[in-house]
Amino acid sequence: MDSLISAAARALAIGDALGALQHVALREDPPALALRGIAMAQLGEHGLARGLLRRAARGFGAREELARARCIVAEAEVALAERDFAGSPRALNSALATLEAHADHANASQARLVAARKLLLLGQLQQAGAMLALLPADGLPPPLAALAALLKAELDLRSWRIPAARTAFAQAREAAARSGIAALSAEVEEARTVLEHPAARRLAPWGEQALRIDEVAALHASDALVIDACRHSLGAGAARQSLARRPVLFALAQALAAAWPGDVTREALIERAFRTRAPDETHRARLRVEIGRLRALAKGLARIDATPQGFVLKPEDGRELVLLAPPIDGDQSELLALLADGAAWSTSALALALGASQRTVQRALAELEAQRRVRSIGRARTQRWLAPPLAGFTTILLLPAPPAMG
Repeated sequence: MDSLISAAARALAIGDALGALQHVALREDPPALALRGIAMAQLGEHGLARGLLRRAARGFGAREELARARCIVAEAEVALAERDFAGSPRALNSALATLEAHADHANASQARLVAARKLLLLGQLQQAGAMLALLPADGLPPPLAALAALLKAELDLRSWRIPAARTAFAQAREAAARSGIAALSAEVEEARTVLEHPAARRLAPWGEQALRIDEVAALHASDALVIDACRHSLGAGAARQSLARRPVLFALAQALAAAWPGDVTREALIERAFRTRAPDETHRARLRVEIGRLRALAKGLARIDATPQGFVLKPEDGRELVLLAPPIDGDQSELLALLADGAAWSTSALALALGASQRTVQRALAELEAQRRVRSIGRARTQRWLAPPLAGFTTILLLPAPPAMG
């Protein structure tokens, strides 16, 4: 490796993109093109970076398949930064196979991290976890170890595994410190703040209480009957029913929980569940049907008894009743709470869960997307909505080592 390429590679390793460009900005040979591509990605010029990396990959000869594979991994990472999910995974899988065949373990792990991050961004949490499980348990370079731990922490948080998430964040912090990359350490610290932010509010007759995510997880793991307006669910411990696609049943459960230990009149339940202030006999008949369905779902956890005025919710076996709401009031807050599980939602599914029109939900999503509080994938009928990842995963830190460093 010539001295200018070596100097540029060292500059990129510490995130000094401008310093790297001073060494290779005027060069057109494949190693220099690859380094220029990585530098431009660090500077946020993703379109230019992809063009340079493609030119570098084409410039390497038939005997330089390892260098080409590294360029492919780098371009795949830049594509993620652009939220371009249209590319086939075949190129990345082929590059991964080449890296493993040449025993380039660090860059093979890099390729797996890119693939896992893509799955996470697409809301495919189980597949992302399976990809992370293929990474070596130890021996990763510190920057890759930190990013792998950040991905693991996010997956744990989405699944309410809060102690595991804390452990993963601690591992990420330690690995970032070993890397000596200030931007990576800042990324880890920013991601960790989610543990201290309010994740929900507990509503009770005596008032309301802001809860952190670990406190919410503890309630879900307890024997208490939890009516959760963040995830639109009902249950206790492992016995949990999602009502996200059954908005009428959730509206009834939420209204009964809010009035507990008192009852709710039939008129109030009809207005809440069916959105009408002029009930007739058809509404009363439908209410009886829906209450019957809710009784069946809550069997073993709670009874729903009729009273002279309406209905009352009575937890079984002396269970505590907990009603959770999003951390702040408002329709957008409830929308964000639904997206917080990391899964991909269609506009129609969100509208159904919220009991709102698709047009109303579309307007709210457009506002949240402009604020970078939600993101979308796909177009038209295939469009899906997700919450942004808990960590930004700085793109420059996911790019592999310069291709010339074999």
